[in-house]
Amino acid sequence: MYPIKIIVVVAFVAMAHLVNAQDKKSVNLSEKEFTIENCVNEYSEEKSDETKSGHRFWFVDKEFIDGRTLKLSAVKPFGATHPPHKHAEDEFFFILEGKAKFYLDGKTKVVEAFTSLYCPADVEHGISNAGDTELKYLVIKKYDLDK
Repeated sequence: MYPIKIIVVVAFVAMAHLVNAQDKKSVNLSEKEFTIENCVNEYSEEKSDETKSGHRFWFVDKEFIDGRTLKLSAVKPFGATHPPHKHAEDEFFFILEGKAKFYLDGKTKVVEAFTSLYCPADVEHGISNAGDTELKYLVIKKYDLDK
């Protein structure tokens, strides 16, 4: 199994490439000071937020840059963070550990570690733990801060 730190770095680089030139105009990045202290965020379960289904850890919250986020979700066996839903933003999931049941527009598929999942904007989707061990996955999303 790959260390979680390597996977998070790869996901963060992928997230950075999702933003095109039009997205960059929503925030003036030249006004933000980036330092080694605020650009490195190591996972700590102790610093994570407890949820009804497990816990979550924000590697990058929506206030850091321009709405782009990177979050780890951990879900107890056979649990889910919430029922299927839809929203205006598209979203990526990357399964780190465990077995996930992915719901997208009326269909489901069970997948395991090192699988990426894409949720287009305004399409009903959801993810739940389909196994008897903890499910850990990354969520990559860009919130619209202009709303």
